[in-house]
Amino acid sequence: MDVPPVTPADLSLPPPIEGTAEAAARVRRARDAQAERGAGLNAALDLQALERLATPDAPGAALLSQAAESQALSARAYHRTLKVARTIADLEGEGGVRRIHIAEALSLKRRWAGAEQGFAKVS
Repeated sequence: MDVPPVTPADLSLPPPIEGTAEAAARVRRARDAQAERGAGLNAALDLQALERLATPDAPGAALLSQAAESQALSARAYHRTLKVARTIADLEGEGGVRRIHIAEALSLKRRWAGAEQGFAKVS
């Protein structure tokens, strides 16, 4: 894995607001929320549970629809994006999936796709 060097600008940034203990607590709360819904972890949601628990608000649905068309998302990628968006919403303590969660999930998808291509070149 290539890691870019730390720049002086990086060193001058303020420390993270959230420490390890706080992040772990937030992850625990997100997992508890998933367990309370009774459908298992978001990654394992079937299509019915995904539709029930991760249907985004209207702006989020529009963004996902636009991304699905412009990026030619497969059904698997579309559903994975919804699952990731549901997890992001859980980490923020949100009851529903909003446009911002879809946008972040799509952003992460692009990063993973780039990483996967990089790994494919190495192997």
